[in-house]
Amino acid sequence: MSQPCLHLRLISVLLLCCILFASHVLMITALVCRPDQIQALVQFKNEFESNGCNRSDYLNGVQCDNSTGAVTKLQLPSGCFTGVLKPNSSLFGFKHLRYLNLSHNNFTSSSLPFEFSSLKRLEVLSLSSNGFIGQVPSSFSNLIHLTHLNLSHNELTGSFPLVKNLTKLSFLDLSYNQFSGTIPSDLLLTMPFLSHLDLKKNVLTGTFEVTNSTSYRLVYLSLGQNQFEGQILKPISNLINLNHLDVSSLNTSYPIDLSIFSPLKSLLVLHLSRNRLLPASLNSSNIPLSLESLVMPRCDITEFPNILKNLLNLQHLDISSNIIKGKVPEWLWKLPHLSLVNLVNNSFTGFEGSSDVFLNSSVQLLDFAYNSMTGELPVPPPNIIYLSAWNNSFTGNIPLQVCDRSSLTVLDLSYNKLTGPIPQCLSNLKIVNLRKNNLEGSIPDEFYSGGLTQTLDVGYNRLTGKLPRSLLNCSFLRFLSVDNNRIDDTFPFWLKALPNLQVFTLRSNRFFGHLSPPDKGPLSFPELRILELSDNNFTGSLPPSFFVNWKASAIKVDEDGRIYMGDYKHAYYVYEDTLDLQYKGLFMEQGKVLTSYNTIDFSGNKLEGQIPESIGLLKALIALNLSNNAFTGHIPLSLANVTELESLDLSRNHLSGTIPRELGSCFESNENANYHVNNQFCLDSVKEMPSCRRGVYFTNCVTRTHFT
Repeated sequence: MSQPCLHLRLISVLLLCCILFASHVLMITALVCRPDQIQALVQFKNEFESNGCNRSDYLNGVQCDNSTGAVTKLQLPSGCFTGVLKPNSSLFGFKHLRYLNLSHNNFTSSSLPFEFSSLKRLEVLSLSSNGFIGQVPSSFSNLIHLTHLNLSHNELTGSFPLVKNLTKLSFLDLSYNQFSGTIPSDLLLTMPFLSHLDLKKNVLTGTFEVTNSTSYRLVYLSLGQNQFEGQILKPISNLINLNHLDVSSLNTSYPIDLSIFSPLKSLLVLHLSRNRLLPASLNSSNIPLSLESLVMPRCDITEFPNILKNLLNLQHLDISSNIIKGKVPEWLWKLPHLSLVNLVNNSFTGFEGSSDVFLNSSVQLLDFAYNSMTGELPVPPPNIIYLSAWNNSFTGNIPLQVCDRSSLTVLDLSYNKLTGPIPQCLSNLKIVNLRKNNLEGSIPDEFYSGGLTQTLDVGYNRLTGKLPRSLLNCSFLRFLSVDNNRIDDTFPFWLKALPNLQVFTLRSNRFFGHLSPPDKGPLSFPELRILELSDNNFTGSLPPSFFVNWKASAIKVDEDGRIYMGDYKHAYYVYEDTLDLQYKGLFMEQGKVLTSYNTIDFSGNKLEGQIPESIGLLKALIALNLSNNAFTGHIPLSLANVTELESLDLSRNHLSGTIPRELGSCFESNENANYHVNNQFCLDSVKEMPSCRRGVYFTNCVTRTHFT
């Protein structure tokens, strides 16, 4: 055998060994499982659409008994399965299961099969957020070894499930369903091991009876958003071991006196949102001094609660969406452990003390948006992570100390009256929103390599100069809005190198030049879904291949399953991107950005020539606005391929010819629909046609016309 052939054979053997080793690693969790059990696991997976996880993800949640090889634990990855869970599912053949967690999978309106009762060895059963409907089978009461039962976040109905025989339960979560009727509180509270009971957001009625006893083990109780009657809080005050209590939205006929919670000396968390509180009890009551978290939004509070002064262990305070006036007292920031404060949507006018009032505060997450605060913005706390002051009336410069706050991640100062320059340290921040202020100068060209910035919104200011080239260093940037400023620059073709940019709007500036110069290559971004260039001075024509390789050519689902764009990865806050949308002839200020939204707006420029035929490749495009330019020629036949289109504006151009029959059949059932006005094409109907999946809209024409 020749040397080259021997060499190739050795390479092949090595590759085969690598493949076998990789397979061995992927299957390592299932090595002790009997072959029939592995076969049954594969069969169970094949009963559903499982594009959300591969074989290794699935098997990583499997454990088998070392001696018998039987499956004893099955935990599905979130979003792994979609389909109906049938009574004859192979799942119910795993008779040795002790731990079963199917939560956060989509069983598409399945009923809970009676056959769960055949899994008699179950100790943990978690079926949260699965889309289950209907009643809980009475046979669930046969699962006598259960210690943990979670049926939350489904659409289960009927009376309270039978739990009489489940005497080993320590954890019971039935929240966010549609259970009705009374609850057997006498039975639940005498269960010897029950410590966690969550019944929030159901349709439960009646009362919650508690006898005068100190023997209850319950430490977590959530009853909020039900339809309980009578003096429900009085008996709860006998549960002296509670450390977490949620009684939000009780809809009592009387204001709640906070003194009723005084016997709960171990209470750490108290949720009271959407209740009426007795005003006097907010200033002097025996509220438990042990409290670490107090949540009181939408409680019609009119004055700042003085009872907070004595809560020296308080970490989390939420008094948002009340009607509190005046200034926030200076003593609040002296509470030694305070870390999260939510003052949003009140009528606060400012803060007591100087601009350094936060200087010695331990607060890390601070939100006082949507108030009536004036004057200078206070210097941020030293360990601040999240600072939101949007929609107030702060004036003066942005404090330079924001650049000294190394932990600061989110800075939202939008919708104020701030002046002066933008700080030089934007690269240090993940989210920067300075929209609708009176900021001047240029955007700092100080974005360093490896910068963390994901969202940068400086729209509606008085910014000049050019777009900073150092933005190219922001590889995580996904949202960039510089609209309605005075930026004088050519189109930033160099931004094509950003791998994550999804939204880019530079509407109403002084950008100029061609969008397709021969030396710049095609204008295609790897992930761009929203591009708004309207009301600038762009000129020239667009080549037929202009829209090749654009993001909107494919319909994709957000990887995390989110509806809106934003930052959802922090444990204590959510930031959702917003954008001024021009859609179907309407202007929507600060709308949340749907992850499925794809739009292109080139209106109000000086573009000429024909509309590129490649526009038909943008299969996922929802809105297209090319109005108020100088386009000529015919409407591309390929537009009929853009089947997701909901809004189309081609008005105020020099288009000629007829409405393409293919497009007309999508817009109106009359296939011969067409219109001519002095050799100029003009569309101005605002109606949705049943022949389209969603419909196509034509708006803003000089001459009002209709199809005939």
